Amino acid sequence: MVHMNLARSSWLIAGIYVFTLVICIIVALFIGPIHPILKALVLDVIGTVLIFLFSMIFNNSSMYDPYWSVAPLPILIYWVLIGADEANVYRQFIILMLVFIWGIRLTYNWITRWTGLKDEDWRYVNFRNRFKRWYWPVSFLGIHFFPTMIVFFALVSVYPAMQSDASLGILDFLATGITVFAIYMEWRADRELRNFLHRNDGSPFLRTGLWKYSRHPNYFGEVLFWIGLFLFSMSSGFFYWWIIPGPVLMILLFYFISIPMIDKRMMSRKAGYREYMSETSSMIPWPF
Repeated sequence: MVHMNLARSSWLIAGIYVFTLVICIIVALFIGPIHPILKALVLDVIGTVLIFLFSMIFNNSSMYDPYWSVAPLPILIYWVLIGADEANVYRQFIILMLVFIWGIRLTYNWITRWTGLKDEDWRYVNFRNRFKRWYWPVSFLGIHFFPTMIVFFALVSVYPAMQSDASLGILDFLATGITVFAIYMEWRADRELRNFLHRNDGSPFLRTGLWKYSRHPNYFGEVLFWIGLFLFSMSSGFFYWWIIPGPVLMILLFYFISIPMIDKRMMSRKAGYREYMSETSSMIPWPF
């Protein structure tokens, strides 16, 4: 892996993402008139491929990590700009602000834990050791492309809400409340974890605060966030079957892939974690 101090690494990452955005904008100008969802998908894939190429150049797949929280806002802004003139601007503004706050918080959380190009997510390191010479094909499909598709399908579930001219209703206020609560849950869970790591009091793992009632309260907040965005489209006045896969895939991703992967690692590294698993909900905070 390329070794570079944190400041230079951060500027490099920022430059790469700005470069990727500029390339996608240029490509968008030359793409013919196609459906906005399909056009956004093409640009999203191009952006993912560019970040993947930089991951290979600098030999660090964690270059992709901010993509999860950075890509959604430009996609939604694009849908607003090319959308129907009669779309409800208040609903659009609420959704954009929620996604902006969520993205800033999640990206900041990654920045505070990342230590530079010498630092690569432990899951990617495991993939390196497991797949060896096949690592980069696996990295593209599993680390880069697969999460991009999950997030894109989740964004598609918001598309009707961005184009709807329906007045704000009860479902909009419910969706806003759920999404704000989800962001708060993620923020609080991350803050508790960050304080625990800084405190370093000798405890093998965190099981106080939200973590007393859920082994992964941050994942619960993330899933709840996408469910909240999905609910905005339910108030659009029309129901489309293709908005359902987004939140469903997000739930499946965390419940059947992310959580089991982390739990397996924690059981092998932390004494008492198996007992903690038997006593604590996997994702949904539950006191009983």
